[in-house]
Amino acid sequence: MRARTLAPLIPSAALLLSGCAGSPGPAPREAPPMRLVAYDGCGPLLDGLRRATAARVDSYGLHDGEPLMDGALPKVAVPGGAAPAPADGRAAKAPEHTGTNTREPGVDEPDIVKTDGRRIVALAGGRLQVIDPATRRITHTLRLAQGRGRLPGGRSQLLLSGDRALVLTPRSPYVLYERPAPPSDLVPPDGGPGGRAQTELTLVDLSGAPRVVGRMTTESAYVDARQNGSVVRVVVRSTPRIAFPPYEQQAREKNLARNKEIVQKAPVDAWLPAFTVGEGKDRKTYRTPCDQVSRPASYTGTTMLTVLTFDLLGGLGDPSPVGIAANGETVYGTGSSLYVTGTPPAPFGQGSSGTDAEPGPERTDVHKFDVTAPGRPKYVASGSVSGHLLNQYAMSELSGNLRIATTAGPTFGPAPGTAPATTASPSQSAVRVLAREGARLNEVGQVGGLGKGERIYSVRFVGPLAYVVTFRQVDPLYVVDLNDPRRPRVTGELKISGYSAYLHPMADGRLLGIGQDADAAGRTRGLQASLFDVRGTPRRVAAYRLPGASSQAEFEPHAFTYVPGTGLVVVPVSSPLQGGGEALALRVTGTDIREVGRIRHLGKGYADSVQRSLVIGDTLWTFSEEGARATATTTLTDQAWLPFTPG
Repeated sequence: MRARTLAPLIPSAALLLSGCAGSPGPAPREAPPMRLVAYDGCGPLLDGLRRATAARVDSYGLHDGEPLMDGALPKVAVPGGAAPAPADGRAAKAPEHTGTNTREPGVDEPDIVKTDGRRIVALAGGRLQVIDPATRRITHTLRLAQGRGRLPGGRSQLLLSGDRALVLTPRSPYVLYERPAPPSDLVPPDGGPGGRAQTELTLVDLSGAPRVVGRMTTESAYVDARQNGSVVRVVVRSTPRIAFPPYEQQAREKNLARNKEIVQKAPVDAWLPAFTVGEGKDRKTYRTPCDQVSRPASYTGTTMLTVLTFDLLGGLGDPSPVGIAANGETVYGTGSSLYVTGTPPAPFGQGSSGTDAEPGPERTDVHKFDVTAPGRPKYVASGSVSGHLLNQYAMSELSGNLRIATTAGPTFGPAPGTAPATTASPSQSAVRVLAREGARLNEVGQVGGLGKGERIYSVRFVGPLAYVVTFRQVDPLYVVDLNDPRRPRVTGELKISGYSAYLHPMADGRLLGIGQDADAAGRTRGLQASLFDVRGTPRRVAAYRLPGASSQAEFEPHAFTYVPGTGLVVVPVSSPLQGGGEALALRVTGTDIREVGRIRHLGKGYADSVQRSLVIGDTLWTFSEEGARATATTTLTDQAWLPFTPG
């Protein structure tokens, strides 16, 4: 098979890792160097994909088929910063407001509520709801398309640019097969029984009454998206669409030979997903050009990771797809780079059910793309690190280097809310620095041995420093100095009860942690907000506890709202005793955290649970599936209740 090294001229997206830090110690086993290679055309591409897929076929079909029976939706990573300014210039006249809490300033991330200060756009009840915050009323609603056949809609998210809103909807099939989904010629186009994961993008014009001006569908699972200005990159992944006949009892070898032969005859379109834009006579289908597909140099995956590019001001046209024959799970973006990370497949038979083979060393592959230009992203480099990452907050780019925190080794506990395992876990974490050297992201520095027997619960990079929280029975907060990327070092460690699952930088060298309090045995006891002074030796200067409660902000940073000028912090909270959930407002000052009040929506059901909040001027807005509530930020007095139009 002919392949060529991928030069920094081919679009790509970098894979990022999340990790943890602790006291120095022996480093986890290193991952091998990694780079991408590109194909010279459809012939070499098809040959490579057939070989890789045939190697993973068993007597039932493709070993790496779509997950079945769980109806699970793909994980959507979520994060913190300010939303980009609308292209129509209205932001300059808009009142002061908070945007979606994103990982990087100026890089927006999909969420269920967006605002530009002049309008609020929310997704609830199967509708897009448009609110005028000045008059405190819902001005428009738009019913969104529902899932077709047996393809239920996942939780839609949206992005906003000027008068355009992009709604991203993952759809996941409920299937009743014990093995990979049936062939494409047996699958109804609406994704009926035996259907596949799909992603639907809907572009809505908001200049007047909302109207749909574009739609794209693909039989690919949604991973995540990032927005720079009006340009959006959407990351999806897909598995081969290959027909395998029913398994014949007592004919295992015959089945296996037959399935391998089927793979060797499959066309290239079985691996390259279709992206259908428009409907009816205006419908057009696009696929990734063969010369825009690459693979890791050490292997070829059967999963196809694809990055799509759209300019919301120009509509949904050719998505300019770029593909990698590899897995993709976590997305991290800056103003100039897009990283995508994924776990490579174990050699067939390792870690598979029904075998005793030991799995290979765990690692995460990282791919970096240049997104400074508005069109197709350009591939930059790839690398690998040992272990797995928590989420996109375990990655950070500074001065062209990627800092990444990972945990390696099995982590047996504790899961939040449970007692720790009695057997020590061999897990440990590390913070690593990857620098670009040609088409590779090579490790140039690391500090390992952090949180032995624990796993990372949160990571935050602030300038040249990294703050890493690990947990088993107590919460070590590690401070890692990355000023010298080739010699990172732990400069501080603080052990307290419980853990912080989300860390947010505050003014004057402070850090706010949202997580759980815990007893000496590691059993969680309720919500805990901790204020740390990290200007020198880290110390906790204040704490707030709400017994028996938890917050969505612990695992969903988009649910966290902070107004720097006032010290106001708002997070959703819930407890088994409440039934529903409410918004908790805290005031964080230099050495104090105090409760300002709580905001409830109607009733005590799930639909009334507060999920998001934002501030426009002197009004705090909170959102649930049932509606939006306007509250004065200073007194928390009620100003208006806006019930959403149900779907």
